[in-house]
Amino acid sequence: MAGNKINKIKFSPVDIEERKKLDFKAGDTVNVSSKILDEKGKYRLQAFEGIVLARKHGTEAGATFTVRKVASGVGVERIFPLYSPMIGKIEITKRARARRSKLYYIRTKAVKDVRNKMRSVTNVEEVEEEKSAE
Repeated sequence: MAGNKINKIKFSPVDIEERKKLDFKAGDTVNVSSKILDEKGKYRLQAFEGIVLARKHGTEAGATFTVRKVASGVGVERIFPLYSPMIGKIEITKRARARRSKLYYIRTKAVKDVRNKMRSVTNVEEVEEEKSAE
């Protein structure tokens, strides 16, 4: 062999080094553009913006991250593989300092906030009914 040329074989269409360098943690708000198969057989990018609840498996091949957002009053979570070719790009929109690496408690915290709001709504209706009865 003349010269020590190393052939780089690309296993994935994703720039793995670029994804490894992404420095987002739990608590950060990210905008993930994922490819969705359209009705016409074409792929389009769909944005999913929310808070990162967890990052798992570091920077290895099976690394994942969980993103949560509230869409029309309902909490929606998606787990994305970090190196998936179905992810167009990952943008970090807001950084936050969290004291924990997994923020699963946000699920129950959100439910409690909604319940408190619902209680206040029912109390207002009861007060209006009492006033109309007098």
